[in-house]
Amino acid sequence: MFSKPVAAAVCLCAAVASALRAGVTPSLASTKVRAAAVAEETTSKLPATVKPGVVTGQALVDLLAYAKDTGFAIPAVNAVSSCGINACLEAAAKFKGPMIVQFSRGGGQFLAGKAIAKGDLADKASVAGCVAGALQVRQLAELYGVPVILHTDHCMRDWLPWFDGLLEANEEYYAKNGEPLFSSHMLDLSEDPLEENIATCVEYLERMSKIDLLLEMELGITGGEEDGVDNTDVDNSKLYTQPEEVYAVYEALSKVPNGKFTVAAAFGNVHGVYSPGNVRLEPQILHNTQAYISEKLGGDDKKPVYFVFHGGSGSSREDIQYAIEAGVIKMNIDTDTQWSFWDGIREYEAKNHDYLQQQIGNPDGADKPNKKYYDPRMPLRAAEEATVERLGQAMEDLKCIDVL
Repeated sequence: MFSKPVAAAVCLCAAVASALRAGVTPSLASTKVRAAAVAEETTSKLPATVKPGVVTGQALVDLLAYAKDTGFAIPAVNAVSSCGINACLEAAAKFKGPMIVQFSRGGGQFLAGKAIAKGDLADKASVAGCVAGALQVRQLAELYGVPVILHTDHCMRDWLPWFDGLLEANEEYYAKNGEPLFSSHMLDLSEDPLEENIATCVEYLERMSKIDLLLEMELGITGGEEDGVDNTDVDNSKLYTQPEEVYAVYEALSKVPNGKFTVAAAFGNVHGVYSPGNVRLEPQILHNTQAYISEKLGGDDKKPVYFVFHGGSGSSREDIQYAIEAGVIKMNIDTDTQWSFWDGIREYEAKNHDYLQQQIGNPDGADKPNKKYYDPRMPLRAAEEATVERLGQAMEDLKCIDVL
């Protein structure tokens, strides 16, 4: 057997020769070869179906199964800009773990432009912004050599027109490319009665299953406030899901042919960051639920449910990793990456303050230009770098480092 570096070199030489025989110019050949070499080196531990780039369908199922079996969860980061997307991809490549890039309804509107994302155009603009973000990820993910899941976040019943628009975009993309544009989407009907929540999820999963889309659904309510979803005054009892509720969901959604789904079951989760002691997580609920459903099914699978952890920012490593042991394969991170992005800009301004007060004139001389300091790329790159490091911390908590 070749060592990894030797094997990569052999693949490199073979790919160069193949590219040149195909008439590809040397510069383009080297670019394609480098991407192929990075992909081969980066994804050696993954299931064979999982390749660098956006994963959908069976590859997505295999990646999530790999995460659950190996004992790690994948960070899911709300992106609202190209810089946010790039920070996610850079972190995935740097720390050698898969990444979930997701867009909220408000994030999609911001990507489209706040000037048009209002009134009757609010949902249409959000769909366009989410699609634009997804296409950026699709163009870049393979170059970073990492597998990426494309997802959208909370969709309440009032926002179903946005969800419908996203599905239409996926169906159009599927017709042309044989796979959906996104990997998955989330319905958050947790404020509805359980029966209505399940019925609507079944209805949408039947549509989504035809184009290999995975559905994430929510049970119980994630407290706090995030991107237009305000549950700060919710009844505390609704923050904790019961095993019987999860089983009802599992039983109904499992009957959908080709249906793929995950469950965001509440176990005290709260969006945002709070002082220690103000949030009481109970990941034991997830362990109890897995045991309950496993017994109901009567098989050998002790963790039949793929759980999602919402409100992950600020949670203790102990709670996070105990939840992973219960089958959590995805954890949402938004508040902490919002802070890291801002903190990178804040630190850049503090460091270069005297060079950012006017276009000409700084401590080096009254006639010295400051263009290289106020170039928007400079503070934005600082924001990216700070976010990459914060995601590295999250990936360590999630045991998602060096798993590719």
